Amino acid sequence: MKQAKGYYGRRKNVWTVSKNAVEKGLQYAYTGRKQKKRNFRSLWIQRINAGVREHDMSYSQYMGKLKEHNVDLNRKVLADLALNHPEAFKAVVEKVK
Repeated sequence: MKQAKGYYGRRKNVWTVSKNAVEKGLQYAYTGRKQKKRNFRSLWIQRINAGVREHDMSYSQYMGKLKEHNVDLNRKVLADLALNHPEAFKAVVEKVK
């Protein structure tokens, strides 16, 4: 019942309804944590792709060349460079070209 505090209607004060609502809410929270990771990875890929397209490459070519040249930057860092530090991102692109 403590976890159902703030719920609307019978979900906050009827035992069976609140138990079901809390269980369902915990399921949504669990899956939401997994979806959040997926969504951020997708966002990072889109940002990297947009940054790389300015330098006449595709995302897949860029990631392949990063592996060839042993550049160990993850997608989160690359996306941040592409968005906030375009000159540093350009230097990384030029290194792998």
